[in-house]
Amino acid sequence: MSDLPSSTENPLNKTKGEDEPNSNIISIISQIADDHLTVVKNVSTGLAIVGIIILARSIKLITKFGAASEIPARFIERNVSLRGRVHRVTESGLKVEHVPINIPLLSPLLKKRQPEAFLDVRLAGVELSEEGHAWLRQQLRPTETVWFRLIRREAEVLDCLVSVSRGVVFNTCVNEELLRLGLGRTVPLVGLHHQSRLYWRLHKRLLKAEIRAEKKGKGLWKEKGLRERATEAISSNAVVRLFKKIFKWT
Repeated sequence: MSDLPSSTENPLNKTKGEDEPNSNIISIISQIADDHLTVVKNVSTGLAIVGIIILARSIKLITKFGAASEIPARFIERNVSLRGRVHRVTESGLKVEHVPINIPLLSPLLKKRQPEAFLDVRLAGVELSEEGHAWLRQQLRPTETVWFRLIRREAEVLDCLVSVSRGVVFNTCVNEELLRLGLGRTVPLVGLHHQSRLYWRLHKRLLKAEIRAEKKGKGLWKEKGLRERATEAISSNAVVRLFKKIFKWT
């Protein structure tokens, strides 16, 4: 028994000593991560914001268009709807200020200062009457918000389907409403392929509105009174025209 060593080496103590360096390393890494967690979050948020900015700029979500030529061709091809505010009614249609999509916090930072500019918007598929122009001036007040769906671009003029909100749910297509009231005539939807489903769907809607006005005798289709018809018949009579010429010569 006296040959045994006075102190026997404990294997558990050895294992604990070997694990201490590893535990220290893990603790140090955890501490560093905790100390810099805010930095990591800020970097992640910054990268996300940069990504949103790049995406928004690439697809021109927040770009304000001041002229028809500034609108990307793909917007026209895909018949994208844009939002705007009415400035005034013109002989050919509307002057509209484009209002781009607003992204909180980002839009104010990315907006470029540019002079006030308006888009020339023409009502696609409709030939307006004088009464139609008067109706537009009455219905579409300045600064009223409208949506205009792009159909065609001709130089600096846009042919569009214009819609306004009427109530919470319903939107009114101005092009269709004008025809329904007999304040215009349908014309071909230039810019859309005649074989496309969109062309036939829109053309059918507009034509149906015009036929409805014609059946109800509204606007341009209003039946003339007996006195008006008699006056026109007399004026177009050959004998009457001959007498008018004779009296002019004398």
